[in-house]
Amino acid sequence: MLDLLNDFLWSKVLIVVLVALGLLFTISSRFVQFRYFGRMFGILRDAFHHEPGHISSFQALALSVAGRVGGGNIAGVAVAITLGGPGAIFWMWVIGLIGMATSFFECALAQLYKKAEPDGTYRGGPAYYIERGLGQKWMAALFSILLLVTFGLCFNALQSYTVASSFADAFGIPTTVTGIALVVIVGLIIFGGIQRIASAAEIVVPIMAVGYILVALVVIVTNITAIPGVFALIVKSAFGLEPAVGGGIGAAIMMGVRRGLFSNEAGLGSAPNVAAVAYVRHPASQGVVQAFSVFIDTLIICTCTASIILLSGVWTSGTDVGGVALTQISLAEHVGEWGRAFVSVALMLFAFSSIMYNYYLGENSLNYFSEENKTLFTGFRVFTLALILWGSLQDLGTVFAFADITMGLLALVNLAAIALLLKVGLRVMADYDAQIQAGVAQPVLDPDRFGDLNIDRNAWTNEQPAGTAAPARA
Repeated sequence: MLDLLNDFLWSKVLIVVLVALGLLFTISSRFVQFRYFGRMFGILRDAFHHEPGHISSFQALALSVAGRVGGGNIAGVAVAITLGGPGAIFWMWVIGLIGMATSFFECALAQLYKKAEPDGTYRGGPAYYIERGLGQKWMAALFSILLLVTFGLCFNALQSYTVASSFADAFGIPTTVTGIALVVIVGLIIFGGIQRIASAAEIVVPIMAVGYILVALVVIVTNITAIPGVFALIVKSAFGLEPAVGGGIGAAIMMGVRRGLFSNEAGLGSAPNVAAVAYVRHPASQGVVQAFSVFIDTLIICTCTASIILLSGVWTSGTDVGGVALTQISLAEHVGEWGRAFVSVALMLFAFSSIMYNYYLGENSLNYFSEENKTLFTGFRVFTLALILWGSLQDLGTVFAFADITMGLLALVNLAAIALLLKVGLRVMADYDAQIQAGVAQPVLDPDRFGDLNIDRNAWTNEQPAGTAAPARA
């Protein structure tokens, strides 16, 4: 029953909705992900600054990459190639480029409607822009419940299972030992709040991402003459011009889109919870940064995995392997047996960073219902650690199937909200565009221009950077 529901939700409903709305956001924004692609790097130069109560824009990027980059980039790509052929990678690229626009709007809206807390910190995310922007408390509560169940509970247990089973296979370490180690390390971090979570992600994510990319580059450089042929194979397979490879154009599109959506999370409403608490002068700045995180996830990390697999002979050898095992065996063929252990370590870092990210999403969900109940948050932290230990000892196929359903419903609620708030998002983007065109180096949100919206003015100031002036109107 769960499989049938998942197949209907992801193969029939969500693919159509996500792609259609992604194209709508792309076209209505005049291809914002391409217009400001170069600016993504410029924004990152100033992304380490943060104010009290906020995290830095770089920390928000690291946290969102931590959530987006995970098993989908290692095992998911392998599954896409196994079932959809190399052409699935092309459609993953397409869905990633479209998803950049979706991520821009959901994260810009999260910043616009963020809320200043009594303790000097900030909160935000889809629940907040649903309530403040649409005035639909029931819809915001539904989103928060789905976010809590999917990320705060189910996915933490699943990530723990992934790490424990991978280490047991690669190093022979008992799953109980891995589970206890995760509980200790994660516990030290999550009891320190979002600031400590962000600080940990700021260190772990660059190490894991850069390390994985460097190994992939070694594989690519040592096989440089085969690269043109691999990219030609991907493109030809994407349009059914290599019928002997994979399952044809239909399977390539289906697997590419589905794996792409799972991988980059654009539109699911997860990343905006982190994006909302980053320090930026204008909501659109965080939208641009978060669009870049989708690019990192799908266009860079997924391409690295695809290159490792397609440049090896394993995927065409008839060997009956899939998922992370295919990636491990493929890398081992390139660099030797240490490649298996490297993939396991990379997967551990990806999963560990995802656990921190998932925990924060769960905490943010609880905060929507109760801002000052410290006992509730302490209980949630303890329960999260118990789930991590439990997950490391279980086979969680049923839990995973259930989480897929709740994640699909989560996406539908969030996408409906973004579509209904698209005019507001375009207005924020127009204000940003106008300041850029007027020569303002760092656009600033003036809350007076958005006085007709139900935003928290305490979360924004009218302070302008020295030597700049905002245009007269948005």
